[in-house]
Amino acid sequence: EVADITHALSKLTEPAPVPIHKLSVTNMVHSAKKKIRKHRGVDESPLNNEVLNTILLFLFPDAADKLADGFESRTSTSTGNNPSPENEDYNLFSQFKSAPSDSLTYKLALCLCMINFYHGGVKGVAHLWQEFVLEMRYRWENNYLIPGLANGPPDLRCCLLHQKLQMLNCCIERKKARDEGKRGTLSDRSPGGTSGDAGKGPDHSGDNPDKEKEFGKSWESWSDSEEEFFECLSDTEDLKGNGQENGKKGGAKEGNKEPVNLKPEGRLHPHGKLTLLHPGEPLYIPITQEPAPMTEDLLEEQSEVLAKLGTSAEGAHLRARMQSACLLSDMESFKAANPGCCLEDFVRWYSPRDYIEEEVVDEKGNVVIKGELSARMKIPRNMWVEAWETAKPIPARRQKRLFDDTREAEKVLHYLAVQKPADLARHLLPCVIHAAVLKIKEEEALEHISSVKKIIKQIISHSSKVLRFPSPEDKKLEEIIAQIMSVEAIIARARSLKAKFGVEKSDNEEEKEDLQRFVNCLLEQPEVSVIGAGRGPAGSIIHKLFVNAQRVSAAPPLDEELRRSGSSEERRLNAGSISDFPPPTGREVILRTTVPRPAPYSKPLPQRMYSVLTKEDFRLAGAFSADTTFF
Repeated sequence: EVADITHALSKLTEPAPVPIHKLSVTNMVHSAKKKIRKHRGVDESPLNNEVLNTILLFLFPDAADKLADGFESRTSTSTGNNPSPENEDYNLFSQFKSAPSDSLTYKLALCLCMINFYHGGVKGVAHLWQEFVLEMRYRWENNYLIPGLANGPPDLRCCLLHQKLQMLNCCIERKKARDEGKRGTLSDRSPGGTSGDAGKGPDHSGDNPDKEKEFGKSWESWSDSEEEFFECLSDTEDLKGNGQENGKKGGAKEGNKEPVNLKPEGRLHPHGKLTLLHPGEPLYIPITQEPAPMTEDLLEEQSEVLAKLGTSAEGAHLRARMQSACLLSDMESFKAANPGCCLEDFVRWYSPRDYIEEEVVDEKGNVVIKGELSARMKIPRNMWVEAWETAKPIPARRQKRLFDDTREAEKVLHYLAVQKPADLARHLLPCVIHAAVLKIKEEEALEHISSVKKIIKQIISHSSKVLRFPSPEDKKLEEIIAQIMSVEAIIARARSLKAKFGVEKSDNEEEKEDLQRFVNCLLEQPEVSVIGAGRGPAGSIIHKLFVNAQRVSAAPPLDEELRRSGSSEERRLNAGSISDFPPPTGREVILRTTVPRPAPYSKPLPQRMYSVLTKEDFRLAGAFSADTTFF
């Protein structure tokens, strides 16, 4: 209050005596939460600690043994390895664009539904989501893989939120492998030797996440336009021997060949069948960088950028250049692994269809195999030729990373942090519908109702069409939910009828089959005939149901019955005066017969007359048929 406002901005430039380890986002968030708890009581939290901890342990089961067994050992591999069983129910997620039923996203959808209905509503949902996002950041900062997610790149068949979590898991996996590889390489490297064949990922310690590609540059300027930082794993003498000192160009030489005196780096294993065309040495498959994983929103964003380049020749060339970052990286790895190679060698390994071989007869009359590049590889200013001329012999571990896991992870975490409860509902609604369909299929399997099976197939077909689009219409979603509710009502009605008619309690097998058939007909038909009338098994049960209903409706309230005086004999007489059936709301009379009309010798045909009499209505309807053969 007494400080001068003009000196406020000077605080930004003054050194702050804050330890570096306390500047992480996690510590800042936790300190902020402590300050919030001082002003807000524990009872005011939407979720109490017991419910919150139970849900978090359900979502992250590996955290239960965090202190006992060691957290890192339990998370060395993803716990949701998602096999691909042939079970049709398991693969419903690809039709609904939701998530596998054993995934973290699917479990999160179920937990948020429970929280919304039973533990705090929307505020409880927001509280759980905040804790979930904090857990995601904690795992990213400490290299802990996320359980319940399949290994590998994002599955585009799943919902966007599941793809984002898979992307974050990929980033954690890449970062963890890179850190472990860096520690192992630095500890195991012998003096004066190289360790380029370890197969580790690219080792950069400081890529600028805000760099953007510039358009309209040549291949040379495109490759060198951005500063690259990495920890060199080779000694200075090795770099000099490989011709890769700082500022020295290792691009294509005359005739598109690489100098043979370079020391090979980054070899995975020999090809086994191919040899280099000119040196004649075995061709080695290089260690390459994995392509960058993409989610559907990133693919859409990339396609929009490429579409804005237009259809001109320059735009097409620039578009091809932007899409060839992976190609350029593979060329550099190939050159480093195969000194003295040429473009034809790379094409034979990378794209065999673009290298055409044919048998020719030489001057001595011998049949030899001669090969050449395909027609598209010989086009002037070909993208492959330009990339090959620009590529330098650099192994994958010293290249610029194709996939910046740090930048992509921060983008995913930011995306998760800005999601509101309404956004979560949109993202997870396919998972909720998926869970509801699996539940009604499970319940229907116990009841065996044929009509329900048909409705479930219709729900699956309808949902797969509606949920395929990123923003389905609310009206169509309500139709799907209404169909699911109708199936739930039918299953509940079936169980109620089975309980009332005692289908499972009957000892007589024939009687049990009759009752089961009667219940199924009640569920699927508007009217059912009661075989045996009141004396049959179904009729006698219906009679008892009416009697019990009459007694309940005629019984006075408990307090009034206690006040009412009279002997037990009087109460018994009053109970005996109650009719077994309620008074009829109307009377129906149906007359059926079969007589010849219009003449006595006509063909006998069915005749029907229907009459209904109620307190306020009287209707009479007839349906008469006549033989028209001779009339």
